[in-house]
Amino acid sequence: MIAKGRVGRILASGLATLALVTGCGTGSEDEARPAQQSVLDAVLARGEVKVCSTGDYRPFTHLDPASGRWEGIDIDMAGDLAQRLGVRLTLVETTWGTLVDDLGRTCDLAMGGISVTTERATRAFYSDAYLVDGKTPVTRCENAGRFQTLEQIDQPGVRAVVNPGGTNEEFADTHLDQATIVRHPDNNTIFEEVLAGRADLMITDATETRWQAQQHPELCAVHPDAPFTFSEKAYLLPRGDVVLQEWVDGWLHIARNDGTYDRFATPRLG
Repeated sequence: MIAKGRVGRILASGLATLALVTGCGTGSEDEARPAQQSVLDAVLARGEVKVCSTGDYRPFTHLDPASGRWEGIDIDMAGDLAQRLGVRLTLVETTWGTLVDDLGRTCDLAMGGISVTTERATRAFYSDAYLVDGKTPVTRCENAGRFQTLEQIDQPGVRAVVNPGGTNEEFADTHLDQATIVRHPDNNTIFEEVLAGRADLMITDATETRWQAQQHPELCAVHPDAPFTFSEKAYLLPRGDVVLQEWVDGWLHIARNDGTYDRFATPRLG
């Protein structure tokens, strides 16, 4: 039986060779251009993969500031990725506003409930998607009937809380003209603003609204099965690194079909 670390190295080596073969051209310009090393080669050489994550988006990623302990679906997936590569995992805290900038600078890839957007896709690669999602409200249960539509939400006096720097803020800025947008810097405590009545609702991904409703019976996810938008979750990779992208897609395909992803996700998502 081949060890998992060796499997990762064999697969990485094969993909790197394939990329070199398929990338070869007949023109002198192609022959003169030096082959660019994949991040995957660097990860295998140093025996470490660095994964950026915001640590503030349950159930995908959470960093306990007191203990420094990470947990979440994508934290577990990052551990599995490192294990299959046969390298150690280092988690690097980032923010939604600096996520793309940190990619390739402080980390090799980014994981943690990252939505696929065309803006990010101009600056980075994505893996295959692993979850379909969309923006929908979460509010105190007694107010759920008041906030069924964007028209009902976008009214004077309605306070919608958002975390700066990500797709939640982008959605609120695009769709809310009359409602008051309350920008709360800490996504770990943002739902306390709704619970305490300092905000009326938050519009976020349906997956997060379901999870928060499970944790706080006072909160209700508003039509999470029919969100306002369509989006997908994927892992963020350095732009142009096809070798790393192919390896991650291959690993993700296996994890989605051999029970690995479900083992991490089902306890948190049901």
